[in-house]
Amino acid sequence: MAVVLAAGKGTRMQSELPKVLVPACGRPMVRYVIDALRTAGVGRIVVVVGYRSDLVRAELADVPALEFVEQTEQLGTGHAVMMCREQLAQHAGPVVIVTGDSPLLQPSSVEKLLAELNSQNAACVLGTIQKDDPDGFGRIVRDVAGQFTGIVEQKDATAEQLAVREVNASTYVFDAAALLGALDKITAENAQGEYYVTDCPAILLAEGRTVLALPALASCESLSVNRVEDLPAVEAALRELGYAAEL
Repeated sequence: MAVVLAAGKGTRMQSELPKVLVPACGRPMVRYVIDALRTAGVGRIVVVVGYRSDLVRAELADVPALEFVEQTEQLGTGHAVMMCREQLAQHAGPVVIVTGDSPLLQPSSVEKLLAELNSQNAACVLGTIQKDDPDGFGRIVRDVAGQFTGIVEQKDATAEQLAVREVNASTYVFDAAALLGALDKITAENAQGEYYVTDCPAILLAEGRTVLALPALASCESLSVNRVEDLPAVEAALRELGYAAEL
């Protein structure tokens, strides 16, 4: 099962479209994400919609076996996943969580994270990337032995944490039951006043569960689209991967 976070507005994209519908090489970004998940073998996909949900539903109407959940208030990624409680409660096994505006998501990365969760009997495995310029990303915090201890969002990070170059790429695999338990414990006590799904791994660690941060993602997966100016680099990477522009 996968949860695709697709509720946001593309404010900085200078578009009235939901962000996930902004095109890259002629296709809405969310379609690349769904294709990657399907290629990785994920059968059940739940798409969390919010801003202009009617447009997202219409765009994906031809995609079989999709489920939609509404996030009526934009209260953060953790809140978006909370909207899927019913679907999560019906599922036994791994849950992939990704953002719908990550068109460079690689099926091989999803497969690696799923395999690691299974082989290590982990509650959570998150994919990480080393970035020369980590600005804007949540930082991966490790102890002196190199073991993962948590994720800190940039707005909440200390100067020392801001210097960390290993970043969270918003690609997670959770055990469904473990995720449900962690969602009950996250709070909005942070600089943004939002519920972060990134707090769930630390909660599970505190419970003594196995949580791993795996530097298994391809470098292209760190490319994100937050502004119009980000699109050319993403489209160039898509073309390198064999996606031709549809003009």
